[in-house]
Amino acid sequence: MIAGLYRAGDSPLHRMGAGRKLLALLAAGTLVFAIGSPWPAAGVLALVLALYGVAGFGPRLVLRQLRPVAVVLAVLFAAQLWLATPGEAALVVLRFAALILAAGLVTLTTRTADLVAVIERGLSPLSRLGLDVAKVSLAISLTIRFIPTIGQIAGEVREAQVARGRRPSPLTLVVPVIIRLLKMADEIAEAIDARS
Repeated sequence: MIAGLYRAGDSPLHRMGAGRKLLALLAAGTLVFAIGSPWPAAGVLALVLALYGVAGFGPRLVLRQLRPVAVVLAVLFAAQLWLATPGEAALVVLRFAALILAAGLVTLTTRTADLVAVIERGLSPLSRLGLDVAKVSLAISLTIRFIPTIGQIAGEVREAQVARGRRPSPLTLVVPVIIRLLKMADEIAEAIDARS
């Protein structure tokens, strides 16, 4: 099975319960989108970065969390810069960077099984309405486990293109990455079917 994002540790964030972390992430997301100015949003981002330090993670890991979405953030900034003011463009990028890093921190300090168990408990009342909670939790677990794999596959495709003398770009990466992910998804689906 694909490795999750969890990094073992003994920090206060590692010891905090998965439910409390998810509630804190929900509150942080609500707060970040309620902010209407870049400076408070930058403050939230600085707080999230400080929490990475509390968890024992260095700047290299922070950059690794942002690298896969750097192009998306740059495009968002450029689009907002074209449509609105520089302050609004900065606000949008700061919001998304803070949320991405906060979500990354939750997955880095919480075992996937603990996250899925909390989500299952939270969704269990909906089973009375016909929701298959086990399938939803499996989908969430697979999604969390696919996140690092996407970055790994993109890196492998980029290295293969460089080895062939091609200059990698986002457009030349998309098709091979999607093909490999679809093939992997088929293999996982076959394995799940085989185990019923």
